[in-house]
Amino acid sequence: MKKPKPQTYMAVPEAVDRPCGTVACELGLPTRKTAAPRILAGRREWLALPELGVNCLNAKLDTGARTSCLHAAEIQIDEAAGRVRFVTSDHAGRSVACEAPMVKRSRVRNSGGRARRRVFIETEACLPGGFRRRILLSLADRAVMKCPVLLGREALAGVFLVDPQGTHLLGGIRSLPGGAGP
Repeated sequence: MKKPKPQTYMAVPEAVDRPCGTVACELGLPTRKTAAPRILAGRREWLALPELGVNCLNAKLDTGARTSCLHAAEIQIDEAAGRVRFVTSDHAGRSVACEAPMVKRSRVRNSGGRARRRVFIETEACLPGGFRRRILLSLADRAVMKCPVLLGREALAGVFLVDPQGTHLLGGIRSLPGGAGP
């Protein structure tokens, strides 16, 4: 017996005078009880990490990644003190020696599917316009990547709405807190 051909449906634009939440409920679509306003950000944004002494970095906003990551080389862990030392570089290519308390160690899967144990630190991230937020960053060698920082869902959740076609929508390098720039 031949399988029946699946039916095709076409959406017809229709003007409605009901709130979108009501229409979503009528259609059986998922809705949120509270829709907090979000900051529109592009797929790449400028970022400063003042506690680490890094003025300006180009960050990739990646909603497909759960955790965030910072480029780090020469990682040295001081178990006794619970601290980690590493070297990163700013947007101008200058090396910046950093030291921070180690928050945890955890296995992280990279985009290629390989799991590695990484060190995590917590620091304040500053974005153009004065927005500041504490974020958790794993440390890894991102030297071959275009962006030394990757911001994942945990850092973006509840605050940002990412426009995949936009870049640096929050402002330019000079609009970072303190006018940081190369």
